[in-house]
Parts: sequence; C-alpha cells; structure tokens
Amino acid sequence: MIVRTLDEAKGGEREVSTETWISRRLPLAGDGMGFSLHDTTIRAGSEIPMCYRNHLEAVYCVAGRGSIEVKESGQRFDIEDGTVYALDQHDEHILRAETEMRMVCVFNPALVGPEVHDGTGAYPLLADSGDGA
Repeated sequence: MIVRTLDEAKGGEREVSTETWISRRLPLAGDGMGFSLHDTTIRAGSEIPMCYRNHLEAVYCVAGRGSIEVKESGQRFDIEDGTVYALDQHDEHILRAETEMRMVCVFNPALVGPEVHDGTGAYPLLADSGDGA
C-alpha cells in the first residue's frame, strides 16, 4: 500500500513549480501504478498553452474558476469547482485561470516526477529509475 500526504510533497522533490502553476505529485511512475496523480494549483491570470502528445490527462477542478479552449475548433468550456475534463485525443488547448484554480490531475503514462512543459506544451517521456522516489 502506498500512503502519502500533500504536506509530504510540498517543498520536496515531488513539488514542481513554474511561473503559472505548482504541482505536487503523489503517486509517480516509480510507484508502479500505471498513472500519476497530481495536486496542481494554477495561478490566477495564467494562460497556459498545452498539448500532451505523450500522455493522456484527466483533470478535476476542486476550486477556482477558468476555462479551457480547444485550439483546433475554438470550442471553449467553462471550468469551475466540480468540473472534469479529459484530454483523450492529445488535444492542443489553452487553459485560462480567472481565479486561482486547484486541480487534481491524472496522467497516463505516469510521470516520473520532474517534468515541465517543453516548447510544444507537452511533457517529455522520461525514463523511470524505478526507485519510487
């Protein structure tokens, strides 16, 4: 059984921060679950273009307000507490945060831990050391 707390992830190697978001990563690839689970805060006023070419992602908003826009179609969806969206087609999208947003994110395949978006808005596929760190 794997048991972790958000407080344990804060400030350690399971916390990754950028100008627009901070992600606390709980189960990761080294834990052997086949997915990773992240508690992510999107900073208010952020506009983040992304396209997860290497991963599928499901996101559940637990606090805050914003929107997601599918770049290809221009379709836009409001996001607020209780909204879930799943990027099942490697959709190129823009996430906009009107207020600070807290999101619970699941990635498949699992992230190793230190990933940040590359120039295309994707996370790279990293090799897992298998240590469960």
